[in-house]
Amino acid sequence: MCAVARRLLRALVGVVAVWLALAYLILPALWSHYEHNAKLEQSPRITRTADGSPGDPLNVGLVATDAELHGALAAAGWRVAAGLGLKSDLEIAGSVVLDRPDPTAPVSDLFLFGRKQDFAFEKEAGESAKQRHHVRFWRWDEAGVADRPLWIGSATFDTSVGLSHRTGQITHHIAADIDADRDALIAGLAAAGQLAREYLVTGVGETLFGRNGGGDRYFSDGELKVGVVSPENRLLSQEPEILEFPATVALKRWLFSGLRPLLE
Repeated sequence: MCAVARRLLRALVGVVAVWLALAYLILPALWSHYEHNAKLEQSPRITRTADGSPGDPLNVGLVATDAELHGALAAAGWRVAAGLGLKSDLEIAGSVVLDRPDPTAPVSDLFLFGRKQDFAFEKEAGESAKQRHHVRFWRWDEAGVADRPLWIGSATFDTSVGLSHRTGQITHHIAADIDADRDALIAGLAAAGQLAREYLVTGVGETLFGRNGGGDRYFSDGELKVGVVSPENRLLSQEPEILEFPATVALKRWLFSGLRPLLE
């Protein structure tokens, strides 16, 4: 065999070896951290708008009873969002136009499991409802722990009110970095002494140029962060236990953190 043929053969063997490592070792390992809640392996990844378009990604979860969910979020400074209706619609319109507070302004409906959100919460961030932190939650009993359901949700930050890039309807626009509100929500619950444990599972996956139902761009490291609320909202003095995730996921998150300033 001539030298050129040997080099080509070695190159081919190298390519096949790299492919085998990526396909059967490295890439599968990136998705192998469901051990903290195996039921989430079949987790939905994204919400839907009323017309079936992709909505906001799912990026957060809480294990809690109904009462514990409300108690934990209240302790961290969140308020229940009002339901849609003429009264709440007029109030949020007045808040936006007149720059006055509306701490329970309604949020639009998104859909999961064939139904709109069970609860929505928000936290003020400015003088009016133009800017606010908000999260929608859907109860998912099958993915719960013991006798407590999992509330799977989508946390985002509203930056302004404007027209949808897709339909032209009046809507809130969200900040592109959806991981920031996910992390802030969990950190706020921990600071309020409401979390016993937290861990990550794979969510929507790494996304650099995602678009939600209003056409707003978003990016994410793709992880869904889950917090286990303290039973009966007992105030905890210690930091929550943080369950480990694979080194490959840590590497992925580290690489994504380097991209985040560029994506902003």
